Amino acid sequence: MKRLIGLDIGSKTVGVAVSDELGISAQRLETITIDEDRHNFGIKSLKKIVREYDPEAFVLGLPKNMDGTSGHSVERSKAYGKRLEDKFGLPVYYDDERLTTIESRRVLVEEAGMHDRKKRKEIIDQMAAVLILQNYLDLHRKD
Repeated sequence: MKRLIGLDIGSKTVGVAVSDELGISAQRLETITIDEDRHNFGIKSLKKIVREYDPEAFVLGLPKNMDGTSGHSVERSKAYGKRLEDKFGLPVYYDDERLTTIESRRVLVEEAGMHDRKKRKEIIDQMAAVLILQNYLDLHRKD
């Protein structure tokens, strides 16, 4: 199995995670700054990541509302996924990401003892990408 790239798509940043080659675990990579108004979607940064890790697919978080409905954020993620498919020719899978940012914050504060808001903000998107990708890996693992 080749690696997968996990992405947490936000309005200003994209958290990036990568799986190991066995598809068992996800590790955080980086946070890419984007600017939708200027049509900067971080594709240049993703191109470097794709070149380095040679993934077989992307896994994007699908930020549904708590009641399961889709809003603007879901449309943003799907549009981003379409952009990735067109640019890289790789499949894009989606994983329900409700609560991943909240869970990331909890892990960073309670388990890692990271109480500095600024430092937390720098890696929270990466942690959310890790949770999205790890959830996908766990659900699709062939034991």
